[in-house]
Parts: sequence; C-alpha cells; structure tokens
Amino acid sequence: MFTFLVQRLFQALIVMFVISLVAFAIQDSLGDPLREMVGQSVSEEERQVLRDELGLNDPYMTKYGRFIGNALQGDLGTSYFLKRPAVDIILDKLQATLELVFGAALIIIAVSIPLGVYSAIHPKSVWTKVILAISSIGISVPVFLTAIILMYIFSIELNWLPSYGRGDTVIILGWESGFFTKDGLLHLILPCVSLASIMLPLFIRLVRSEMLEALSSEYVKFAIAKGLPMNKVYYKHALKNTMLPLLTVGGVQIGTMVAYTILTETVFQWPGTGFLFLEAINRVDTPLITAYVIFVGLIFVVTNTIVDLLYGVINPTVNITGKGA
Repeated sequence: MFTFLVQRLFQALIVMFVISLVAFAIQDSLGDPLREMVGQSVSEEERQVLRDELGLNDPYMTKYGRFIGNALQGDLGTSYFLKRPAVDIILDKLQATLELVFGAALIIIAVSIPLGVYSAIHPKSVWTKVILAISSIGISVPVFLTAIILMYIFSIELNWLPSYGRGDTVIILGWESGFFTKDGLLHLILPCVSLASIMLPLFIRLVRSEMLEALSSEYVKFAIAKGLPMNKVYYKHALKNTMLPLLTVGGVQIGTMVAYTILTETVFQWPGTGFLFLEAINRVDTPLITAYVIFVGLIFVVTNTIVDLLYGVINPTVNITGKGA
C-alpha cells in the first residue's frame, strides 16, 4: 500500500506539472489583460510601464519559472481585477461549487441505483422500457437546456422554486452551506437536478448493464440453485459486485461535474467557481483562469487516487499495487 501511494503521488505530480504547463501556456492566447484593466485614455507608454510591472513582457520561460516557484509556495498569482490572491478567491467560491456537486451526486446515487437494479431484474417490464427511453433522451439533452426548462416550469409557471442565487446559508464547522436552511435547500433543488441530469442516464445504464452481467454469472446461478432468497441474491451478491465499475466511473465523473458546473452556475447565477471562471475569461483575468484550471485538474487527480484506494476496500481481491501474487 505504501509503495502504491508513493507511485500515485509521483504520477500526480507529473500530471499536475503538465496541467500547469498547459494552463499557463494558454494565457497568451486569451488576450491582453491591460485592455480590460485600463481605459482607452491610458497612453501606450503607460501601458508598457504597467506591462513591465506585471511581468507581461518577460520571456515565457521566465514567467513560467516564476509561476512554478510561487505555486510551490501556494501562490497562484493575484487577480488583476479583484486584487486578491487567486487561491483565496477560488477557495471562497469552491464551497458553493462542491455543495452543488454533492447535491447532484446524492440525486444520482439515490435514483440511478434503484432504477438500474429494477431495469436489470425486470428487463421486459414496461417500466424498464420507460426508464431506458427517458435515459436515452436525457443523454442527448444538454445541461443548459435542462436547466432552462426546469426554471421555466418550476420557477416561472408554477412559482414553486427560486430561479437564481444561493439562498440563505449557515456556517457549520467552518463550512458555509445552504443544506441546513429551508431557503438554501429550495435554491439548491433546481441547480442540483440540472447538474445531475448530465450523469444520471449514464449511471442508470451502467448499473443496469453491470447488474445484468452479475446476474448471468456462475456464482449468482449457484446462489439461486442453493435456494437463497432472491432479494439476498439480488442485493447482497449481485449488487455488491456492480459497485466496483460504478466507483470507477463515479470517481472520474466527480471531476467532470465540477467542470460542468460552469453551465449550471451560469444559468442559475450560482456564485461558484464555474461562474467565477466565465467572469475571469470575460475580463482576461489570467491568474484567476490559471488557478481555476489547476484546481479542477487537482480535483481529478485526488478523486482518481481515492477511487484506486477504495478498490481494495470494496473488493479485497483487487491488487492495487499491480504486482503478481
């Protein structure tokens, strides 16, 4: 296990180095931040002075070397417009984004597993056909369209749920959340459902296919032949063995959902990192853009590492070290 952790840490460092290289490389393609920072009345001489002060005229390798040196100390730069460290800004907004992702993940787990299991146990049922048809439609509908439709129905027509903002929040153990207030929960429903709609059809079909494979395996047939109750066969033997691939896909998709919050947060004006990222692009706030890309990459790396570690917990027969017995 220790050797595996060292290997994954080394791999994570390489991945984060590549991500930082790519994130930093795209800065020059985003435009001139001075165009957004200063007005038209500023002379070209003054612009050059500002560029020198910000280090924008330095050679690429000089700028990247300075960036890496500061990043190793936890400094990813200072926002040109908010005049605050980019890391602090990202961490402030990250709470709202992770809250959204957590709510969407709960919906995905609570809906996909029962529906996937049901459609596998009753493959010829009318409800199974309905579930598969809806999931097929759900895969093809983009998240922003789902968000707009939900907003139109439940906010504009029915006036049941709020259409934008985060609502009332409280701080629990240093974490600001809307899960513990009625207004906060009401504001969470539509964004979480919209975000969950991206992955929900995929997980329903994944659970169904893995469950069907498990039900056709020899150990399940043997359990049935022994006369075990069918509920025990379904939920103890078959379902347990669908969790490993589900965990694999789920770990990767958590990072994907963090990235997909850009569209959801934009539609619902949710004050998270996705909405912040779009504002940073509009303002050509390159330190903030780079910090966001690195944070999303870090979430991917961390979640994938945790998934690999959980393999051994869910299925002890999995050899995470990759060595032969």
